[in-house]
Amino acid sequence: MIKEKEFLDFLLERFKIERERFDRSGVYAYTQRLLAYNSNKIEGSTLTEEQTASLFDNGTLPKSDDYYRAKDVEEMNGHFLMFNKMLDTLDEALSQDLIKQFHYELKSGVFEDRANGYAIGDYKQRPNMIGMYQTVRPEKVEDEINILLEWYLGQDATLAVLAEFHARYESIHPFQDGNGRTGRLILFRECLKNGIVPAVIEDANRNEYLEALKEYREEKSLNKLVRLFEKEQQFYLEKGKYFM
Repeated sequence: MIKEKEFLDFLLERFKIERERFDRSGVYAYTQRLLAYNSNKIEGSTLTEEQTASLFDNGTLPKSDDYYRAKDVEEMNGHFLMFNKMLDTLDEALSQDLIKQFHYELKSGVFEDRANGYAIGDYKQRPNMIGMYQTVRPEKVEDEINILLEWYLGQDATLAVLAEFHARYESIHPFQDGNGRTGRLILFRECLKNGIVPAVIEDANRNEYLEALKEYREEKSLNKLVRLFEKEQQFYLEKGKYFM
């Protein structure tokens, strides 16, 4: 049986080696495609797993009779860049500046967001909502993220602590757009950084994920979110250990 520490050591080593070698056949490329596809799909991307893989592997999209939405392609490329930024900064403690850097990588190439006047790599300037739920107003975001980070960095990182961080981060909703994707990347990063098998939230479990976040907003309960994270850890572990 593969031990979790063995798996995590393998990931850290192979991510570095395969990225430097432009290797598109190993666990680095698999994880890039897996995380980018699922995280963007949760937010409504129309790109398929095959199209995501083609975009990552060679920068092209398969010939199709359907139209490709420019924003979907731009955000997928942005997610690949955000993942690399995450790898480059694993030695740094999580900070407001780092969170903004992740958002910049995700969104700097998205024409629609720039045309709409969205802040790129900076906190939102207009109020936004999650469905019918109000989120933190723009002028209070920096203080609320600071409070969240101070709390988090004072904890011993566990899956339950990461679940609470994620739920609180999503409730703050610090950016005009891209909150879910930056939040799920931070979840992956902080698992990897703290010796915890990462959780990759699958689009197939989107409803369960949204219900879990709703449960936290309404009841301050993390039960559903922790259970989902545990399930997603096992999914990623089973898929990732194939490459060992």
